[in-house]
Amino acid sequence: MNSLERSLILKAGYDNGWEVVINEGVEEVVLGSAHHSARATIAPFPPKDLWTIIITPKAIHDEIARVYPSFCILPEYFGAISERDLCYMLGQCAGLAQSLPDEPCRRFTKAVAEEMANAASTSATEVERLVRQRVGQNIYRESLMEYWGGACAVTGIALPELLRASHAKPWAECATDAERLNVFNGFLLCAHLDALFDRHLMTFDETGAATFAPQISTEVRTQLGLSAEIKLRWLSSDHIPFLAYHREAFWRTAGNSQPRLLTS
Repeated sequence: MNSLERSLILKAGYDNGWEVVINEGVEEVVLGSAHHSARATIAPFPPKDLWTIIITPKAIHDEIARVYPSFCILPEYFGAISERDLCYMLGQCAGLAQSLPDEPCRRFTKAVAEEMANAASTSATEVERLVRQRVGQNIYRESLMEYWGGACAVTGIALPELLRASHAKPWAECATDAERLNVFNGFLLCAHLDALFDRHLMTFDETGAATFAPQISTEVRTQLGLSAEIKLRWLSSDHIPFLAYHREAFWRTAGNSQPRLLTS
């Protein structure tokens, strides 16, 4: 690797969420960030202008591979055929690195500590509770926006003003901050879908297909514009435990003694 190639990698990293140089070797550069725990190992690769990128940990690699399969030149490598592609890939990886566990919890803990340091000492317990909730909800929404690419998990609508961060397992019922802020504990949904999901009038099965409570009849669904198949655009295995928790609450709310799909 020559000095020009090394400088190009460092600039691409700095401009796209990788401002920390972990290691500069003869053949590769390893980048990191103070904003997330991921690592990017980058090296030039023949032919000219091809760059190989290894992303760790594996969870982030797998998500990038799912969203951008064309960038996988080998199972463990991503490839960029130009400086523009290199910048683009690094930016996408950095964004996901800040949304996947355990990054939201780490950012939450740091933000709460910073705000608490500036808070008045009076009513410290109540101040902390309010700060933790506000900061946590903001970070959780940001994380879901990153994970779902700023679009509804069902409809693909990409208007931020219409999107809500919906928890599968409610904030108050989570045992830890890590659970509350886990990007797999919920979905980015349009406002009407969020209202249904939040009030357990709709849930999703293990394939991502929607299930509706009895009071959400075919007529109501048509009025809501939900007459077509309702299904999540993507469902990870990490969503499954949280969805199972939501479905239990759904069946209790729906008043059904035996689970059944209400597709009509």
